[in-house]
Amino acid sequence: MTDPVIVGVDGSASSLEAVDVAAREARLRGAPLRIVHAFGRTPGHRPADGPPRSPAGHGLEPMVRGALADAEERAHAAAPGVAVTRSVVAGEALEVMETESRSASLAVVGSRGLSGFSGLLLGSTAVHLAAHGRCPLMVVRGRPDPSGAVLLAVDGSDAGGAAVEFAFAEAALRGAPLVALHVWNTWSEHAYEGPGDPLNAMVVDIERLREAEQRLLDETVAPWQKAFPDVTVERRLERARIRPALLDASRDAQLVVVGARGRGGFTGLLLGSVSQALLHHAHCPVTVVRGQD
Repeated sequence: MTDPVIVGVDGSASSLEAVDVAAREARLRGAPLRIVHAFGRTPGHRPADGPPRSPAGHGLEPMVRGALADAEERAHAAAPGVAVTRSVVAGEALEVMETESRSASLAVVGSRGLSGFSGLLLGSTAVHLAAHGRCPLMVVRGRPDPSGAVLLAVDGSDAGGAAVEFAFAEAALRGAPLVALHVWNTWSEHAYEGPGDPLNAMVVDIERLREAEQRLLDETVAPWQKAFPDVTVERRLERARIRPALLDASRDAQLVVVGARGRGGFTGLLLGSVSQALLHHAHCPVTVVRGQD
C-alpha cells in the first residue's frame, strides 16, 4: 500500500489551504490522506513537576468536531474518492509531525499557523520538518492555484540527487513540463586551491566556469531525462545571484523542488540558505527533499 500523504492542521486558514493541496497530492499518488492535529503545550508552559498534558478533558471534542471535520470535508471536496483519516495526537507539533513523516510519502503544511508570531513569514513546524523530516516536505505558499512548470533548483550536490528524482516524478504525475534551473556566479568555484590562497580570490576564467556549470547541469539532468522520457525538460543555466534568481523563476512555476542543502552548505547545517529563502519567499508551493543521512 502506498504510504499516506500527511497534512498538519491547527485550525488556521493556512493549514486548511494545505489540506486542499494535500488531498490533490494524495489523489495524484493514489495514496490515502492522513489529517493530523498535534495537541500539547510547548515545553516552556508545562509545569516542571506536572504530568504530561493529556488529550482527554481539554477541549478536544470541539476541535475534532470543528476544525478537523472541516478539514476532512475540504479534503473530500478537493479530491473526491481519496481515502481520508484524521487523528489527534498528544504532543508538540514539531515532534508529532516529525514522527508521522517516518511513514509518509509526503508531508504538507501551511506557511503559517495559529502559533505564528505577527510578521513571521514561516511557521516553526515547517522549518523544523524541512530540516528533520523523514519524507519530502511541501510548504503551501504563494499565489493560489499556481500553474506552469515544475521548477527544479539544480545545485549539483550529492545530497541533491533525491530532489532531482522527486522533481521528475512530480512533473510526470502532474503532466507538467520541468524547468531544471542551475544558477551560478563567480563564487561557484574556488579559483585557487592551495593552502596559501588569498581569502578574496575569485574565478577570472568566466568561460571555463560557465562550461563547467553547464556540464554539471547536463550530468545532473540527463540520467533522469532518460528515466522519464515523457517529461518535457528545459535545461536553464543562468549567471546571477542564486536566491533572487530562483525566487523570480518561481513566479511562473506551479511548484519549486529543492534539496535541503546545496554545495555551499556548512558541515552540520541541516537546512541551507537557498532552501530557507524559497520556503519564506517563493511565489508558489515549495517542496524540500532531504538526501540520505
